[in-house]
Formats: sequence, C-alpha cells, structure tokens
Amino acid sequence: MMSAAIRSVQAPAAVVMVRPHRFTPNPETAADNAFQTAAVKEAAQAVADAAYREVTAAVEQLEAEGVRVHLFEDRGEHDTPDSVFPNNWFSTHPGGHVAIYPMHSPSRRRERRSDVIEMLKANYRVQDVIDYSGLEHDGLFLEGTGAMVLDHLARVAYTARSNRADPVALERFSTHFNFEPMLVDTADKAGRPIYHTNVLMCVATAFALVGFDMIPDARRAAEVRARLEESGREVIALTAGQIAEFAGNAIELSGLDGRVLALSQRACNSLSSQQKAVIERSARLLPLPVPTIEMAGGSVRCMIAGIHLSPRHG
Repeated sequence: MMSAAIRSVQAPAAVVMVRPHRFTPNPETAADNAFQTAAVKEAAQAVADAAYREVTAAVEQLEAEGVRVHLFEDRGEHDTPDSVFPNNWFSTHPGGHVAIYPMHSPSRRRERRSDVIEMLKANYRVQDVIDYSGLEHDGLFLEGTGAMVLDHLARVAYTARSNRADPVALERFSTHFNFEPMLVDTADKAGRPIYHTNVLMCVATAFALVGFDMIPDARRAAEVRARLEESGREVIALTAGQIAEFAGNAIELSGLDGRVLALSQRACNSLSSQQKAVIERSARLLPLPVPTIEMAGGSVRCMIAGIHLSPRHG
C-alpha cells in the first residue's frame, strides 16, 4: 500500500458532493438512461429521505478515510432532481483550471451553482473558468466527467458517443484542456448507446475497469485496451452484467492511508474475487450503500466531483 505522502494526479484527495432534500428519479432523463428505474413504488418523501441518509453516510465514510468533502445542500427550490450528481456540470484540472458544461436535459442545467465555483476559488488556486454552457443553444452537449472518463496521467478523454457527448463539444474541451479525445460507439443489449461513459469504465492510477462487451467494434475495443495498457495500467474487463450493477461507476480517491476505490455496495458485490485482488494491489475497496440514489441511473462515481486543484494555504 502506498504511503499517505504520495498523491496521485489521477486520484483527488478532495471532492464536492451535493446532499439532496427532495431527491427523485428524473422523468426527463429516463428516455436515454437505461440504468434508471422505470417506476418507483415508494412514496416520494420516503425516497427523498432515504437518499438524504445515503449521501450523509457516504460523506461520513469518505471523511473517515481522510478524503476532504465539500458538501453542498440542495433543498429542492430549483426543481433539480439529479443534483446529487454534480460531476456532470463542472470539472477541475491541475494548474488551476475549471470547466462548466452544457447539459442535455433542461432540468439539469439548473444544477449549475455559483456557490460551488466561489468555494473552489476561495479554497483552491483557480486560474480560469471556461464555461461551455452556451453550447446548449446550439444543441451541443458534453456532460462533464459523466460524458468523459479522463486519464489525467496519459491525457486521454475516453468518451462514449451519445446525446450527452457531442464530438464538436468534446473537440473543443480537448483542445482547451490538452486531452487526446478517444471517441467510441457503444451499445447495450437492446442496441442503445450507453448514456454516460462513466458507467462503462473507470480509470484509476494503476488499473482500469472497462465494459468491453458494450463496445461493438472489436477493433475499437482493442484500441481502448491497448491505450490503457500503454499507460502502464492493468485492465480489468467487466461483463455487461457487472456494468448493469454499476461496477464501472467507481472513482479512485487519495485518503490518509493511501488510495481507495469508492464504489457502491451493489457494484462491489458484483466483482469477482480475482478482480478485487487486482484492484487491492494499489487501492482499498470502499463500498458505499446507495441503492436509492441508484434508482436515478447513476451511482457513486456520478455523486463525486473530484477536485484536481492545489489548495490555498493560509
């Protein structure tokens, strides 16, 4: 296990999370999110209360690992049912850069909040904020680190083509932030594109989790594998069944005692002992129970916006 003094560019030590007071699966996003629960039988207040408790417990577990969590409340006044997934509307980058993204769903555009950006400026060294949200007027969308899985070490932006990841917006981001865009076509068993890349794959410091079965072009899937292996990572192939259990929707973070892989309890349960052994050579598994939030079609990775900025001191 790595020492606490060594940080990884890939694994942030601080994150932003949002605790929803009126959580509900968003009917506006159900059309292209096959991971979303079609019908919720529980009463709305019971669902909202359960989601609130799940976020509270997840924050406590992350903080116990030494991850710094900046927790924001969403009391529902802006009718933002997906606000628990802040990684889609902004991202942060080494060198002091912040990006704000164009969102496909009109209700999700209301999730963007200036207090998050102001907190980042107050606590971290922010040089510039590049706002792509104006691309919404042109029908161009790129939903942050949901649409892109970023390899901060090899500078590759892995992106599954979908309504929520437009190639033009991807090219613009990649040019500004010095990433190589790697666009792939994906399909689930019904032939639908995977709505967000971060349910398909996770790139950590020493390993990557990838659902190759959902990249129909075998040659393209091999190129993704080769690109990851070139960067020195051990590649763990996930089955379509494991992807459906959100095993790809994980994020590596830096804690006080080394790196941890935050993922849902459901996702962790779906991994084989062999897959867990590969992960645990460089990161401890940190399963977080979030079954209510997963009804909205996202899991732990979606709930966490990593902070790749240098903290201000004094």
